[in-house]
Amino acid sequence: MPAAHQPRFGGLVSEGGIRFAAWSQAARRLWVSIFDGERNREIERLELQPEGDGVHALFVVGLGPGTRYGFRADGDYAPERGLWFDPDKLLTDPYALEIDRPYAHDWRLAQRRSEGADTAALMPKTIAATSLKPVQASPPLFQPGGLIYEVPVRAFTMLHPDIPEKLRGTVAALAHPVVVEHLKKLGVGAVELMPVTASIDERHLPPLGLRNAWGYNPVTFMALDPRLAPGGVTELRNTVAALREAGIGVILDLVFNHTGESDRLGPTLSLRGLDNQAYYRHTSDGRLANDTGTGNTVACDHPIVGEMILDTLRHFVRDAGVDGFRFDLAPILGRVEGTFDANALLLTAMRENALLADRVLIAEPWDIGPDGYQLGNFPPPFLEWNDKYRDDVRRFWRGDAGMVGALATRLAGSSDVFATKGQSASRTVNFIAAHDGMTLADIVRYERKHNEANGEQNRDGHNENLSWNNGVEGEAVDPAIAVARLNDQQALLATLFASRGTIMLTAGDEFGRTQHGNNNAYAQDNEITWLDWAGRNEALEHYTALLSRLRRAVPGLSDTRFLSGQPLAGSNMPDVAWLAETGAPLDEQSWQDPQRHRLVMILAGAGDDERRLAILINGDRRACMFTLPEREGFFWAPALETGEAADISRPVSGRTVIFMIERTDAQAGTREKRNGGR
Repeated sequence: MPAAHQPRFGGLVSEGGIRFAAWSQAARRLWVSIFDGERNREIERLELQPEGDGVHALFVVGLGPGTRYGFRADGDYAPERGLWFDPDKLLTDPYALEIDRPYAHDWRLAQRRSEGADTAALMPKTIAATSLKPVQASPPLFQPGGLIYEVPVRAFTMLHPDIPEKLRGTVAALAHPVVVEHLKKLGVGAVELMPVTASIDERHLPPLGLRNAWGYNPVTFMALDPRLAPGGVTELRNTVAALREAGIGVILDLVFNHTGESDRLGPTLSLRGLDNQAYYRHTSDGRLANDTGTGNTVACDHPIVGEMILDTLRHFVRDAGVDGFRFDLAPILGRVEGTFDANALLLTAMRENALLADRVLIAEPWDIGPDGYQLGNFPPPFLEWNDKYRDDVRRFWRGDAGMVGALATRLAGSSDVFATKGQSASRTVNFIAAHDGMTLADIVRYERKHNEANGEQNRDGHNENLSWNNGVEGEAVDPAIAVARLNDQQALLATLFASRGTIMLTAGDEFGRTQHGNNNAYAQDNEITWLDWAGRNEALEHYTALLSRLRRAVPGLSDTRFLSGQPLAGSNMPDVAWLAETGAPLDEQSWQDPQRHRLVMILAGAGDDERRLAILINGDRRACMFTLPEREGFFWAPALETGEAADISRPVSGRTVIFMIERTDAQAGTREKRNGGR
């Protein structure tokens, strides 16, 4: 691992004391407040000295690890000009690595200057800590084309019967053997942890008796939430090490686009009180820019902000050993003076920094600002969440007309999105469901959102979910509807695992988790989002594990190169053939047929394995005969051992995906019926 980069700012512990350093171009004075850890009482307030270029610092002799502190700043108070200085507001150090308790929203944190009391009693304190010994340098375990498993840390284990109660809902619980066993059974390449940094509830939630369960509302960027990681970064580090030992990488979902200080009515917690004008973007008339929908937008093009973001990424690689990062509302990180630039300095630095250059980088490629939809426009090696994949696959299985061509494009790696600059491999992250929106099971159970529990009269969340209910909205007692819903979930999962590029599965979708139609469950820290391990559908879970095993066993499935229909090097066989159910190649008329809901994808063998894999997709509700082209010396056999093989010498059921693989006559032994596995 490259030599450790020492940040310039924060509470830097060294022999003999602590150097406190913060940045503000506009503040006239800055202080560090030292607190008695036992009684939470301020025992000293020391003024930082200006060192030039906005740096304020002070070395305090005699302090050491465990010191609790916060910053204060003074200057003009003129919110209409973006100035919020108020020395009565205790401010969390933007470089805090650990805080002594969670954030709790309180209306007094947003009071105007001179109208409220000192906020020290309402704020967590930063805990000074010595630098950890860097983890041993190791390349990321996760490779593009693998399976990412999106995990809401708290909800994942709160109801897990085999996890000790004191561990439930924590980062440490992810290292428990029962969790590791589950991840290995699914063939997970990396877990993507939804935000584990300390966050604060939005101001409208406490009056509703709700709290932010997702964590996409940080105050600062490095300190972990004590509720999720009571052991701090050491807990994260140990969990990463345990998962790495099992062959599983860890990707952190980080939020750099906004903070929980919200809009002009929001609390003053850290960056706003230090230098609101510099840390946040503003419109031409001085208002806070809101390209995030949260009330503020971090000025990622500011050099000090960029430095802080890079220091954060280096910290999590150096001190925790993570494989990489997923960036929420990632275009914000590339906005320069408000306009997205794929070559922005921050995005370039992420790719070129010695410590970060080999890390996995994943963009959520949209925000709500001008030209905020940037799918396909991030520079390599960024992977990108692909909502076109999500929507087209849902539309196909919902039964929309004219979707077979779009489905083939998504199965083949979305070249229309990612091959526009001559790239040969796809950077797509394919997913059908994520934390934001309906669960996989709810997609086939609810035609409409049901967000009444969020306290906003069902106004929040997307109205269009591209979902269907199989005849009854929500819970149904009819066994036929239950079977249809299970079949649809299997078809969606099979499509995902058959697709070129990286794939992502949200935790619990492998066994039918439901949020009862809630498609915006960010404020439901309860049974709505907590995974119901006792009630999971074990048959669906087993089917998902079989799909993952097949994907790992057949190189053509996890390959990231675009499918082109042309032979691979050293082969005379096209990498893919697209056929009708008759076994004939699809012609232009068939591709354009709006009523076509059937497709066969045949993938060529790779390397020394010449066997082809066939994926038979019957999106029609009617059963149909499928014919596969044979070649001398081979026969078609089931690729999945589901125990419910479908005989392709008979009509293939509607709403079904079947995997067939070629075997040689020498493998046949006593030649049995050529069945297909679902």
